[in-house]
Amino acid sequence: MEKYLIIVAGGKGTRLSADLPKQFIEINGKPLLMHTFDAFSETGYIDHFVLVLPTEYISYWNELCETFRFATKHIIREGGPKRYHSVKSGLAVVPENSLVAVHDAARPFVSKRMVREGFDLALRKGNAVPVINMEDSLREVSGTLNKPVNRNRFRRVQTPQFFRSNLLKNAYQQPYDERFTDDATVLELAGNQIFLFEGDPENIKITHPVDLVYAEHLFRIKI
Repeated sequence: MEKYLIIVAGGKGTRLSADLPKQFIEINGKPLLMHTFDAFSETGYIDHFVLVLPTEYISYWNELCETFRFATKHIIREGGPKRYHSVKSGLAVVPENSLVAVHDAARPFVSKRMVREGFDLALRKGNAVPVINMEDSLREVSGTLNKPVNRNRFRRVQTPQFFRSNLLKNAYQQPYDERFTDDATVLELAGNQIFLFEGDPENIKITHPVDLVYAEHLFRIKI
């Protein structure tokens, strides 16, 4: 089966106090988004790349590709108002009877092991969603009251999330629902069981300024 990767790059970088969307912030010598591409290219598992960008930043991305001589072939699709619409736009160029992974652009540290296991599980079960254990204590808040909850019952969800393309494309025929926080939720609300596998604590999402510091450290030790 052909393997597709949809990279969703719609972040605005507001929590980073950045002038540019976070996927374009330069780190370790090139834009964050290019590091994400490179991480997947190095796994050797991706046959086709699809990049979903806000319309107003497509020309800027093309300029960056020229400046940094970025040669990884990819299809560019226009994003929408919500992540749901952006993923749906990317799925439009993914054929039936293939495997597809959907990934947040701001996660540049995906591992080869995750990609291999994700595609393998999706091929067998239809989907594969990476999760990691909760390390902090949790409390449930309701109004002015709060109570502890058992953290062993919860997992932190990561991307990339992996699917048989026909299942995900069918799920995305549903109208938008505010409960659609990720692709697994879209698939689940279409009546499908979700299958989990072990993610990676290093697979961080660059969201806050401290994440940039940690990312720079990870890049240094991986060189």
